[in-house]
Amino acid sequence: MPAANDNPLGTYLKDRRTKLDPAAFGIELTRRRTPGLRREEVAQRANVSATWYTWLEQGRGGAPSADVLERIARALMLTDVEREHLFLLGLGRPPDVRYQASEGVSPRLQRVLDALAFSPAVVKTATWDIVAWNRAAAAVLTDYGALPPSQRNALRMVFCDPRVRAAQPDWEHAARFVVGAFRVDVARAGASSQVAELVDELSALSPEFVALWRDNDVRAHGEGVKHLRHPIVGSIAFEYSNFAVDGRPDLSLVIYNPATPADVALVRSLTETRAVALG
Repeated sequence: MPAANDNPLGTYLKDRRTKLDPAAFGIELTRRRTPGLRREEVAQRANVSATWYTWLEQGRGGAPSADVLERIARALMLTDVEREHLFLLGLGRPPDVRYQASEGVSPRLQRVLDALAFSPAVVKTATWDIVAWNRAAAAVLTDYGALPPSQRNALRMVFCDPRVRAAQPDWEHAARFVVGAFRVDVARAGASSQVAELVDELSALSPEFVALWRDNDVRAHGEGVKHLRHPIVGSIAFEYSNFAVDGRPDLSLVIYNPATPADVALVRSLTETRAVALG
């Protein structure tokens, strides 16, 4: 049985360092006794002392700062998941989120959505832009494909789309929840500056939004029950769940599962009717 590793951070740093190709960094391939980059080469790339970096690998350097770990992560060309692991080993917590604009979803994730025939499902960004949806969502929630991409923001739709507002049996309660959950997601993603324009726009358009935004309420958006008032079939109840998309911290998957067999039948009717209309 292998002995316990009492220096997991140093072991991980050495492993990542020895897996790098010196030629990729323009380093002359002189005779080397060990593969990968040397400790002093990593230290130089990270702009830290070679002695201190050596101590860090040896478990003698003390706790590194987040800034130093960021520089080491860049020096070692770590992927996002490798960078997160480095922070967990070095600081016992993941790194601060670096907001990145979404580039859409993979075909595989879209196939997951499409497999949910009668459960409306959407993928949204940290700033609540809807970037993917399934046929049930288009039939029951909103036909997102008929909207320009700039208008597919769930927060904007709650305050600016009369159809979305009419679908809420208790719009004020729903709007308060959405604003609170939106605030949490944006803060967690470090995207406050990215949504400043949207907040300004909604503040100019909706006094109700201004009042709710100033309240500074925060809400969890994990799971719950949602009721919708559909203009064709009437009231539909859903149990919703919000899931993180592994490897894509910028995205979350929201699934609305019909709460009863009667609700399933209503969603099925709307989905099949829309499919026939589209040919």
